[in-house]
Amino acid sequence: MIIIRAVKVLLLFSIVFGFIPFSAQSQVLPKFLFEKALQESKDGDFMQAEKDWSSYLQDHPDDAAALSNRGNIRLALGDPQGAIIDQTQAIEISPEDLDPYINRGIAKEALQLWEEARKDYEYVLKKNPKDVSALYNLANVMGSMDNWLEAKKLFSKAASSNNAIAMARSSEALATYQVGDLELAEKKIRLLILKYPLFADARAALSALLWRKGLKGEAESNWAAVAGLDIRYREKDWLMNIRRWPPKPTNDLIAFLALEDK
Repeated sequence: MIIIRAVKVLLLFSIVFGFIPFSAQSQVLPKFLFEKALQESKDGDFMQAEKDWSSYLQDHPDDAAALSNRGNIRLALGDPQGAIIDQTQAIEISPEDLDPYINRGIAKEALQLWEEARKDYEYVLKKNPKDVSALYNLANVMGSMDNWLEAKKLFSKAASSNNAIAMARSSEALATYQVGDLELAEKKIRLLILKYPLFADARAALSALLWRKGLKGEAESNWAAVAGLDIRYREKDWLMNIRRWPPKPTNDLIAFLALEDK
């Protein structure tokens, strides 16, 4: 079963067609349409991907992978309710597969259904306690529910995984910042920057933290790098609702930028 998680990109496989006997077309064409929709999903051609997933599902309504993948596309197109319906159907057909639970949780987060999203992620972690996606997404949910101590623990587990992404480590540092341990947060952020010098999230976090500590000059130096990498860090709404920064580092960065703009 091939399902694209909303937080992961899977390798996709293509097939090359030559002359195919008519008797074999009924078997090959559905496979072609499935893989075509997968490739369109990967390429960001969401409108066409949604059409092709729907076309495929007309003849294969019980294909859980196709339902889950179409759910992800519907979420990308701004239809979280449609996404939840698809992911729920995928779960009903193939309850042992965990990806649809992750994907349904993400769709529920889009509707700010924190408790419902939490249940999906906790179910995945009951089955696989080391699932990085579930750990990371559940941490974001706990932050949205203003439980930053629990969020910090979950981010820490995600960050310590062999499959950890840099954003998980950055989020762990930001949660540490939120709960008031500025020295440990700074240590974690500087280690990230040492490994990933062009990582805008860590540079922006360090700018906010240094400004909070009164080190305006060094804060400005780090912000200069961020400004050339990702201008979205100037936007409070994006920081809190899309990137999901905690309130304290967000407010510190916005306050710092307000002085910079004068």
